[in-house]
Amino acid sequence: MPLFLLGAVALTACAAASLAFGSRSVPLGTVLDALFHDAHSRDAVVVTGLRVPRTLIGLAVGAALGVAGAVAQGVTRNPLASPTTLGINAGAGFAVVTAIYALHLTHPSQYLWFAFAGAAAAALFAQTLARRAGDLDPVRLALGGTVLTAVLVSWTSAVMLASNRTLDEARFWLAGSLSGRTLDVLYPVLPLIAVGLVIALAITPALNALALGDETAQALGVPVARIRVAGGLSVVLLAGSAVAVAGPVAFIGLAAPHLVRLVFGNDHRLLVPGCLIAGPLLLLGADVLGRVVIAPSELEVGIVTAFLGAPLLAVLARKVAR
Repeated sequence: MPLFLLGAVALTACAAASLAFGSRSVPLGTVLDALFHDAHSRDAVVVTGLRVPRTLIGLAVGAALGVAGAVAQGVTRNPLASPTTLGINAGAGFAVVTAIYALHLTHPSQYLWFAFAGAAAAALFAQTLARRAGDLDPVRLALGGTVLTAVLVSWTSAVMLASNRTLDEARFWLAGSLSGRTLDVLYPVLPLIAVGLVIALAITPALNALALGDETAQALGVPVARIRVAGGLSVVLLAGSAVAVAGPVAFIGLAAPHLVRLVFGNDHRLLVPGCLIAGPLLLLGADVLGRVVIAPSELEVGIVTAFLGAPLLAVLARKVAR
């Protein structure tokens, strides 16, 4: 419990930094005053109108991605599993780019549900590829997701190259970003995130049994097939919602569970709640870093997480290969 409290304090500090830092830095005293008293000054408008929605979206998206990664790794028993490697991000990206090309969409709120539908369809297709004699094979699921990602990324690139307008409109969303988003984009998917979190927390004891192997889990009375279906549904709801709101932000779903394991070990009853803190902590930290590293300009959070996450993926892949 003290470790969870320490994590909550760190997350609070990161959220405060998200409200204070950017192309126009605002003192923390002014931030507090803008939140609770003066909402009309120029600094107050920056805080309440731009950075509060951005921070709240970062908290929700980070939590969804972190928990989705933990459940994906638990269901597949693959430490490299994440929404990215299971094809969810690529499915959302392909659906959004296709919608922009075909329907001439121009705003994130317009392609919100296309992103979610693409993420869900990609996840379901990857699960279909992974089924063997009616059962979900975790190794085939990871391989199927990787192959599907490669195919969809290629198709997405082809659609973007076919239209300069689509390229200009989609590349900002495909980078993964919290900027320019309003709470109107978050509200529609909040119920889906809530359902995904409830499912994830409910199956944590079963994920512990699943880590021992399918035969052992079945001997312990765990309905392996149903748990995998429930876990897959949770990952689709969480990752699909997150990608729909912020774009395909990479590596949060991969990194957060591994960082929490360093503290709590492999017990999913602690791992999944820990990712509720670690996910948004990583995402908001990357977003703040992207704002200050080349100030007054900024890097999109998806670029920062990809830059920092690539070495982590290499280390984990090397560790798994041993």
